[in-house]
Amino acid sequence: MKLGFVSDSLGGMGLNEMLDHAARMGVSGIEVNTCGWSTAPHCKMDDLLGNPAAQKAFRQAFADRGLEIISLNANGNPLHPTDAKQGEDLKKTIRLAGEMGIKTVCTMSGLPAGNPTDTMPNWVVSSWPPETQDILRYQWEEKLIPFWTEVASLAAENGVERIALELHGNQCVYNVPSLHKLREAVGPELGPVIGANLDPSHLFWMGADPLAAAEALGDAIYHVHAKDTLLNAPVQATTSLLENGSLMDIPARSWSYITLGFGHGEEWWRQFCYRLKMAGYDGWLSIEHEDVLLNSLEGLEKSVALLKNVMPGKPADYKPQDI
Repeated sequence: MKLGFVSDSLGGMGLNEMLDHAARMGVSGIEVNTCGWSTAPHCKMDDLLGNPAAQKAFRQAFADRGLEIISLNANGNPLHPTDAKQGEDLKKTIRLAGEMGIKTVCTMSGLPAGNPTDTMPNWVVSSWPPETQDILRYQWEEKLIPFWTEVASLAAENGVERIALELHGNQCVYNVPSLHKLREAVGPELGPVIGANLDPSHLFWMGADPLAAAEALGDAIYHVHAKDTLLNAPVQATTSLLENGSLMDIPARSWSYITLGFGHGEEWWRQFCYRLKMAGYDGWLSIEHEDVLLNSLEGLEKSVALLKNVMPGKPADYKPQDI
């Protein structure tokens, strides 16, 4: 496996300073945010698209420090009912990745409105009352499947081999069954373009088990975000994990994103890495630091140190002797 981090983890720094810290910490690559819920401080797509000279200079800044560009990340809601720009920017990200020879684009599935006249995204997380099923039919059949059939085709046309969808709350694809459902619905030719960005932090707060998810996804794991979650048991006992309080008020929340090792210890992350290997995954671990209590650079350094201790970095070579 290879170790890197999401560029927005150091979003307060300029590109060169961020890359200098990456080289100092000894990671191998950077996942670059391009749009959506990111201001994309390190990547200006409009300056790069169709501009080979600008793309060469951008890539050179990484190469000069011995770093790879892991992927481009268009995190956001590409099916937002009133903000079409998010979907268009995802398509621009795919075109840019194609021009730059980047094979993986990370994004989210999107969350449409609940019907054609609604203006707000609608996440259905229960089976009752009955209108929830009408919402799901509309979202999947009229919005999600047609959109992703088009986008998977666009990716294939541009040489992007993997679209890694983050299993994230407030998205239509948020767990293992919904990821498999979308791949199957898009069909045998284009469905394999779509896979999972397995981020354990979201599965934690949704009550799933990332270790079991790794096994269930198998070769559908296209990317991994390394992010941890603190499950605040005393608050959870009265509020559940359905939490809509301020992200900045960690003591009051039932769960919060936190620096690696502060929510789940090194032993858990060692098991996670091994389960990924068991599932056949030997790709990138990309740290996404979103801890509001720790300094960004300090938290990222601690996360890098933890993963260096637990992740396998060399090919397996053991076999029993012939006796």
